[in-house]
Amino acid sequence: MLLEFIAIISGGLGLAGIAMMLNFLVGKRLPGWTVPAAAGAGMLAMAIWLEYSWLERTTSAYPDGIVIASTNQTRSWYRPWTYVVPLTNRLIAIDQRFDKRNPAHPDMVLTNVLLAGRWQPTRQFGAMFDCAGHRRADLLDQVVFSDDGALANANWQSLDENDPVLRAACGR
Repeated sequence: MLLEFIAIISGGLGLAGIAMMLNFLVGKRLPGWTVPAAAGAGMLAMAIWLEYSWLERTTSAYPDGIVIASTNQTRSWYRPWTYVVPLTNRLIAIDQRFDKRNPAHPDMVLTNVLLAGRWQPTRQFGAMFDCAGHRRADLLDQVVFSDDGALANANWQSLDENDPVLRAACGR
């Protein structure tokens, strides 16, 4: 957050410097409000760019094997530009690098789910996906594996067969 604050201030100072140079080149004939307006415009432009580039900057740091399953886009009145282009502020990803399948239950996959949000720490949890039954069970404290590899005490949540997280976990 501190680095983004510094970047926003730098954007404002940079555009204000350009406005000052332009004013000098035209013989100081620009109105007095030009430099402060340029500073404000530079800060606003940098803040907007940082907001919209968050998803790309975040996902570019992910290693191969992490699949973005779903993103959340939002609009808000205090960011009127989001009504033109919605802002992505959260994502759900599947970490397929450590997927585990049991031959006794070929339609089930054990994987890691990543939850990332703008200005929020990334969270990770294990989940079992039943690809044929279109459901998911989060691996919580009470969940145990039986001798044949099935889950016991699992709270299964039904999912739509076209759910993007289910499709990413099952590799469809």
